[in-house]
Order: sequence, then C-alpha cells, then structure tokens
Amino acid sequence: MVVVTGQNKVSATPDDAMSSSDAEDDFQEPATPTATQAGQALPLLPQQFPEVVPLNVGGMFFTTRLSTLRRYEDTMLAAMFSGRHYIPTDAEGRYFIDRDGTYFGDILNFLRSGDLPPRERVRSVYKEAQYYSIGPLLDNLEDIQPLKGEKVRQAFLGLMPYYKDHLERIIEIAKLRAMQRKARFAKLKVCVFKEEMPITPYECPHFNSLRFERSESEAKLFEHHCEVDVSFGPWEAVADVYDLLHCIVTDLSARGIAVDHQCIGVCDKHLINHYYCKRPIYEFKITWW
Repeated sequence: MVVVTGQNKVSATPDDAMSSSDAEDDFQEPATPTATQAGQALPLLPQQFPEVVPLNVGGMFFTTRLSTLRRYEDTMLAAMFSGRHYIPTDAEGRYFIDRDGTYFGDILNFLRSGDLPPRERVRSVYKEAQYYSIGPLLDNLEDIQPLKGEKVRQAFLGLMPYYKDHLERIIEIAKLRAMQRKARFAKLKVCVFKEEMPITPYECPHFNSLRFERSESEAKLFEHHCEVDVSFGPWEAVADVYDLLHCIVTDLSARGIAVDHQCIGVCDKHLINHYYCKRPIYEFKITWW
C-alpha cells in the first residue's frame, strides 16, 4: 500500500505540471490587494466636507463655509466640493487647490457678499474667475473698468485692418535689427494716419472738394506707400492718431516689450499740384534688455 503524504501532494512532477497548465490558464483566482495597496488607492465613497472648510490655495491659507464654495452650482468650486471628487489635503488637513492664491481672497469675497475687487486687480481676478468658471463674477467684472473700456477699445481696433499683423511685424523687424547689429535696442519708422487722403489745416477746403468729386484717375494720384517699416490706417472713427498710438504702445507693453516713440516729421512725398502726403511718421525705439 502506498501512502501519499501532504509533502508528496505539494511536490509535483514536471509531467503533472504540464498536464494541468491548460486548466490553470482557463481559471485563475483574482489577485487580492494588499493592505499597502488599499491604503494608496483613492477613496471610492463620496468625500465628506466639514461645514467650515480650511483651504490651502498654492500655499496661501483660507477658511470659509462650505455653502460659500457651493454658492453657484455651475462653478468649478461647487463641483470640487460637491463630494463627487477627491480633493487632497496638506499635512495640516487643509484641502489643497494647486493654483496661485494671490487673488483667491477676491473670489471668496464675491461668493460671500458680492464684493468686487478694486480696479487695479480687476484683470487678474477676471482670469481667476475664468479658471473657476464663476459666470456671475465674470459678468460683473465685464461691466466695470478697465474691462468695459477694453470692449470699447477693441471695437475701435476692429476698424483697423491687419492691426495684430502689424504689431507682429514691428516686433519681428525690431528683433532682427537688434540681432544683426548686436545692439540693445532697435529703431524703426511707423506711419500712423487717419485720413486716406492728405490733409493740412490750409488744404482742408481744397481737400474736401476733391474728396467727394474726384474721378478714379485722380484717386490713383493720391495712392502711394510711405517709406516706412509699418503703416497703420486709414480708419473712420472719432478716435485720432494719438489714440491709436496709445493702443500700439499698450499692446506692445502687455507683451513685455519696452517701447518709446516720437514724431520725427511727415512724409513729404509729392502727389499732385500742391498736395503732399503729410502723413505723420513716428520713430519707435524697442529696447530688448
């Protein structure tokens, strides 16, 4: 009689292992996660938040009511603290939002009592309101300065053909000249003119008569391109040349480009009879460092 011990059951011959491989492939026990793996997994149950919520926004600390964060249901903050999403906490148990917290206090003040930021912070708070998708705050900010004025400014710039392209050309020319000359700055000539045809205080009566009664052949006599690097105009609006210059400098400065400008004269191109171009020419100085 052969007695099979427990030890003999554990040890199997190579032939036995090969014969049972197909069955093992067909059915395998699912792996059971270890305690360590379970601790590292994100919680599956809805996250519960206290009524008073401590926050860490990019290293800046805030405390507010849960109802304040949920003030408007269509915002990112309301979604984050709805319980449907997991929010990590820092070492002190504060709920962490990986965002610059410089203007988060302004966000909370609006959610608490509808307060709006002072003018100098409106643009920055607007960007944060966009990130957190706070529609009511965006609507309020768009109706005050400087954002309200920006809408008016953009409406004026909409009259300018190729305005953004001309800005890019100014930057590109200034960069190439500075690199070619190994210089700290570069200068270029920019023409900014409002009227399509030449005009001076003394020629105004003659100009107006020609403007409305000129033939096609006469009109071609007034067509020319000033010898400048970039030319802006013409346009029909109350805003004048100085308003457009302000827009150009403002938009270049917003891109971190230091620019100075001064009028250096007018285009003296002779067109017809006693008419000369007379479009103002400005020298732009772009400083790179």
